[in-house]
Amino acid sequence: MKDKPNRAEVGKTGEDVACKYLKKHGYKLIERNYWKKWGEIDVVAIKDSTYHFVEVKSVTRNSEGLTFAKVKPSGDSWEAEENVHPWKLKRLSRAVQTYCLDRNLPEDQEWQVDVITVELDFDTRNARVKMLEDIGL
Repeated sequence: MKDKPNRAEVGKTGEDVACKYLKKHGYKLIERNYWKKWGEIDVVAIKDSTYHFVEVKSVTRNSEGLTFAKVKPSGDSWEAEENVHPWKLKRLSRAVQTYCLDRNLPEDQEWQVDVITVELDFDTRNARVKMLEDIGL
């Protein structure tokens, strides 16, 4: 890899990959990057009448599986989902509540929060996607 991608490039590419994954699996994309000062929702999608509020976490790895983004003090690689901290979940919860009010979703509308992790290899232009469904807030 010539130049290591910056955080914004990794994040945008990861979200693009996550959106392709969702479409491939029958989700209809409603919105991306819903932002309020108290939280953000990366992707809003719907499938089988259930709204899915999706947090996307991306890391870069080389073809040997080594993480470029972060390495633990032990030398092991971080898993992308480890970046979903309790404070992030609290901010996401606030954003979901605001989204439901802003978009006038019925009170009985079914929804859930999902996390999609994307491991990107910019050398080979490959990605590995994992979806953790209905993580609960």
